[in-house]
Amino acid sequence: MTHSQPTSDDDTDLVLRVGEGDARAYHELVSRHAARIRAFVMRLTRDAADADDVVQETFLRLWLHAADYEPRARVVTWLCQIAHNLSIDRLRAKNRLEPLPDDDAMPISARQPRLVDEKKRAEALERALSELPERQAAAIELVHRQGLTGAEASEVLGVGAEALESLLARARRALKAKLKVFANLEAEGHS
Repeated sequence: MTHSQPTSDDDTDLVLRVGEGDARAYHELVSRHAARIRAFVMRLTRDAADADDVVQETFLRLWLHAADYEPRARVVTWLCQIAHNLSIDRLRAKNRLEPLPDDDAMPISARQPRLVDEKKRAEALERALSELPERQAAAIELVHRQGLTGAEASEVLGVGAEALESLLARARRALKAKLKVFANLEAEGHS
């Protein structure tokens, strides 16, 4: 038996079945999307316990509100939107929205060991992503890692298409600058 990627129609059918109280359909949606939603939430909250709580609350809301779902957007977009809103609420409650220090506040050498292989480069990328402001990190996560379209990511973040493109452009510039610094540190370490 071959496994193919679930389609948006499959997900919509599952949500409609959840709305009728189908626990199997609910568990299938959790199985399909929990890891993806957690990765997105982790990028926003930067805290594993908060991410777990938000994911749990997101899927609780799926169970409670599936009957109200209107298939205007893909199910994953709807779930990301719920998770995004819950994450923002959690960050605001903890006064942690946009909790980043100035770029010069923390020496890069203290944060980044020498990069010598692909694993360390991936770690550098993760670290650079974690240093982005929340909205930039969310835009990168949604578009480049979760595979949402620009329109879907705009909907999740509650911004227009131009604002999303601006967030993505700023995030890409910041990532490029941070990764260049990391690469320079690696080159200095090999001199």
